[in-house]
Amino acid sequence: MQYEGKVVLVTGAAGGIGRAATKAFYEQGAKLVLVDLSKEALDMMSDELGLDSDRSVVIAADVSQEAAVEGFVQATVATFGRIDVFFNNAGVEGKTGLLVDTSEETVDKLLSVNIKGCFFGLKHVLRQMTAQAGGAVVNTSSMAGLIGFHSLGVYTASKHAVIGLTRAAASEVAPHGIRVNAVCPGPVDTRMMRGIESGFSEADPVGVKGQFENLTGLKRYAQPEEIADLVLFLGSDKASYITGSMYTIDGGMTGM
Repeated sequence: MQYEGKVVLVTGAAGGIGRAATKAFYEQGAKLVLVDLSKEALDMMSDELGLDSDRSVVIAADVSQEAAVEGFVQATVATFGRIDVFFNNAGVEGKTGLLVDTSEETVDKLLSVNIKGCFFGLKHVLRQMTAQAGGAVVNTSSMAGLIGFHSLGVYTASKHAVIGLTRAAASEVAPHGIRVNAVCPGPVDTRMMRGIESGFSEADPVGVKGQFENLTGLKRYAQPEEIADLVLFLGSDKASYITGSMYTIDGGMTGM
């Protein structure tokens, strides 16, 4: 098991991709600290996945609040002694709509979670990884971080920012033996995509799903487990020479 004895911190752990990654890391022997906004959702996931309390800790926290982020990073180190891999995954999609119709509230929410949350995680985890002289970070961006996306302007901007943070962080911490990369998923079969589909058309979200599927070369959504497989690879020693890279996993959507 490639993660036997490794300590892995996951944010957005109770969601589709986060849950799939949690399951995969656990099955590979990792010790886990799992963070999400809802303690109830974390507890339910832990029960459903059969996570052993000796190897997993759940923490309810808002990643947009720096004190909360610093707290769960400190709790991880206090419990398991170090952080080997950080899956910086928490994010929200916000409301679908044209830029001219987007409210300040929507902007503030997206920037707080998707940019500040990513930044605060990097800030506090990289301090710990620098002190221990090693580690790997995988940030969750999106195909929307690579191209423009109609009616998801602020989400698109926030995911472009995650890529900028990934590149900047990778350049800063490489001398300390720390790697920082990002995954850029296309449509994934998760609650977040259900929200985006309904945002485009409350009357016909199934039709919107079909349109998204037709934009991909493979004509389907990814499963969360397919994204998790890439995350586990990037966090592992098999990716030891990979840093500052963006991995598109979108069924050919941006390449067609």
